[in-house]
Amino acid sequence: MKVAIYARVSTFDQNVSMQMNDLRRLAKQRGFAIYKEYVDEGQSGGKTSRPSLDEMLKDARNGRFQVLLVWKLDRLGRSTSHLIRLLEDFKSWNVQLVSHGEGLDFTTTAGKLFYTLLGAFAEFEKDTIRERVRAGLRNAKAKGIVLGRPPLKRLSASQRRALRHDRKSGMTFARLAATHGTTTWTAFQLCKRKARY
Repeated sequence: MKVAIYARVSTFDQNVSMQMNDLRRLAKQRGFAIYKEYVDEGQSGGKTSRPSLDEMLKDARNGRFQVLLVWKLDRLGRSTSHLIRLLEDFKSWNVQLVSHGEGLDFTTTAGKLFYTLLGAFAEFEKDTIRERVRAGLRNAKAKGIVLGRPPLKRLSASQRRALRHDRKSGMTFARLAATHGTTTWTAFQLCKRKARY
């Protein structure tokens, strides 16, 4: 089975050698063939895009390896939401995760159970946020706040002709909208329709 190793340190004066030694040893113990080692040095775990992380994710998506070894989960990312997104991606790409520091191994039955629990908590968090948003909208509506896009200004026939004329003279849709007091989309739609003079 092909594995990839991912290591990261936050500053350039830190060294990844301890992480790499532990992960290479783990790969050897498990009989894994190392496909590639990805290392981000001087990269914060709070960043969701890092050069080697991005390369590793691309290779994972393309099926270049089946297992990813990390020294600790925080090497992949610091935020729970980012980690859960990564786990979802790995699952859809059929890539298993093994985290040396936490003893997490998603290739085992217990690891798959833990992964399912993480997914359930992520779903719970999404549902909670969705319910909070709905409650906020209900509250705003109850206070008489008008929700949604503001109503469009209706243009008279002469205003529509003037708008189309300005478009023929080379005015952009954004400029048309500003000049005639409407939206860019409305200006586009009015110019697209056949003029009825």
